[in-house]
Amino acid sequence: MLICREFSASLPTLQKTVNGKDASLRGAFFCRDRLTFTFRVPRTLGAAAVVLRICPDGGADRDLPFDFIDSDRGVDTYCLRLSLSDLCSRAGEGLFYYEFLFVRGDDTLFTDTADNVTFSLLPHAARRFLLLVSENNAHAPRRFHGGTMYHVFVDRFAPGRGERRADAVYHERWNEEIEQFPAFTGAPLANNEFFGGTLWGVLEKLDYLQSLGVDILYLSPVFRAYSNHKYDIGDYGTVDEQFGGREALAALLVECRARGIAVMLDGVFNHTGDDSLYFNKYGKYPALGAYQSVASPYHDWYFFTNFPDEYVSWWGIPILPKLNLGNPAVQKYLVGEGGIVDTYTKMGVSAWRLDVADELPDSFLDALAARVAADTNGEGVVLGEVWENAADKVSYGARRRYLRGRQLDSVMNYPFRTAVISFVRDGDAHALASTLRNLWGSYPVAVCHSLMNILSTHDTERILTVLGGESGAGLSNAQLRDKRLSPENRRKAIAKLRVAAALQYTVFGVPSLFYGDEAGMEGYHDPFCRRPYPWGREDQTLLAFYQTLGAMRRAHSAFCEGDFAVLRENDHALLFERRDEKERLWIAANCGEHDFAVDFPRGSRPAELLSGEKAGKRAVISPMSVRIWRIE
Repeated sequence: MLICREFSASLPTLQKTVNGKDASLRGAFFCRDRLTFTFRVPRTLGAAAVVLRICPDGGADRDLPFDFIDSDRGVDTYCLRLSLSDLCSRAGEGLFYYEFLFVRGDDTLFTDTADNVTFSLLPHAARRFLLLVSENNAHAPRRFHGGTMYHVFVDRFAPGRGERRADAVYHERWNEEIEQFPAFTGAPLANNEFFGGTLWGVLEKLDYLQSLGVDILYLSPVFRAYSNHKYDIGDYGTVDEQFGGREALAALLVECRARGIAVMLDGVFNHTGDDSLYFNKYGKYPALGAYQSVASPYHDWYFFTNFPDEYVSWWGIPILPKLNLGNPAVQKYLVGEGGIVDTYTKMGVSAWRLDVADELPDSFLDALAARVAADTNGEGVVLGEVWENAADKVSYGARRRYLRGRQLDSVMNYPFRTAVISFVRDGDAHALASTLRNLWGSYPVAVCHSLMNILSTHDTERILTVLGGESGAGLSNAQLRDKRLSPENRRKAIAKLRVAAALQYTVFGVPSLFYGDEAGMEGYHDPFCRRPYPWGREDQTLLAFYQTLGAMRRAHSAFCEGDFAVLRENDHALLFERRDEKERLWIAANCGEHDFAVDFPRGSRPAELLSGEKAGKRAVISPMSVRIWRIE
């Protein structure tokens, strides 16, 4: 039931059902579905009629009146059945916005929702609900469901065999400090400082990854490139020799397949480097590059405004010229049969994370998704880097249809990261509860189960640094490189990280662990969040906690495809549920200054999963802690 938060003396409740099953907390369905709204409205509200006002994205409103069903004990029941295929018409998918009107004698009340689930009533129109309708044939791969992901930044994870370039700078000792950083944000940086991490090194650490419960390995870009981060692609067809080359990737894929570990590559298809086979600004490649001549076969692969020195690049960064993905030749090379994606997927790559997905045109996303599906019998996963809610994302003035079929299987979950930080660092439980309701209530269920739930990434400060509360504002990069949390703030930050990690591992989606977070690594913004993994110097207590979380996820089916619901929240604590046909799990987290009490269902025998202890009728969660129970 969805319950109005205002008019306490006369609360209307809403139930949504799809094909006879309760869907009150959801807002995304298939075109074939029939959606039924049922309102129970107390007579004290004074409503004489209930109306659904709905419009397609950018279209005109339609008013659809509810049918009055009956009245019982002072409560009127209204019902409206909605055919989503009729709503979508020939398109077969769509995005809609709607609100409910309660028509009274002298005025009308309108619903207002902040999370696409709960609502209040106002005397004027306000924020509407979102309804996302996917194509009937939208395939939902389950490969990531219930998984645990580990994000490796290849040069900084584990040393191993690899070639050395004459134009690069190498550290001879693994645990040395980063030497290259810009004088200020946006200043030029060579990014040719290497520590010697390779794919061979990753292969040697697979036992370690499996001790964390990892079954999805996400690699930073592995294609040949000048920089240490490899987002400036030089040659898609070559695995960088510094990382061990194609032989190392092939060996890693074979061993991962044997261990049941999916490998996800970072697909950087929006742009290449200017030092690349295709652009060849510096003449390092034998082929005639786009920068060198209008006669180059790659000339039309880019957008020149004044040849050769003025061209479109990613965010105006000249070393990253933007590819013309609308060019059939570019699209064929990258996602056509025998192309780049086809080649690596057939080698054994299970998934692709698409860098800056907002920059990629629909036609390219459609073709890429189709290629991955064809190569993997529909089981390959395409996941996009999207920083906002992807259900109705607008980029460059256009609404994206990422989740309506034929494009993305899921996205990076930056809204989750923001909300968890607000909760764990600042104590705002309402922000976290609202964000979780909104994501569960606006994404297709299969998308929710594959969400990449992040706390740290290569683009953000380390989560331990964020939770430590020592801002780097006003400090130079030289100062940030050497800055560490005080012992007391680090102790507090680790306690907060334990809560954040437990949430990351128990909400819907897939926890994505950025290498070294489990070891207690600190670091401000890039490049300081990309230090080498501290082998032999890990925080063993924190590491053991992450291993416990990984084992817990693998042992309980409700974390795989279980439903989600926030059961209770106050200013600084919340209780939510994961539930499937086999089990019911409750998770309570408290980031306030006072205890948070949880009363269990009558007759239940709750068992605490992290400690194994049996609970009674009530549990008390102390400040800055989390508890997880199986309700038996």
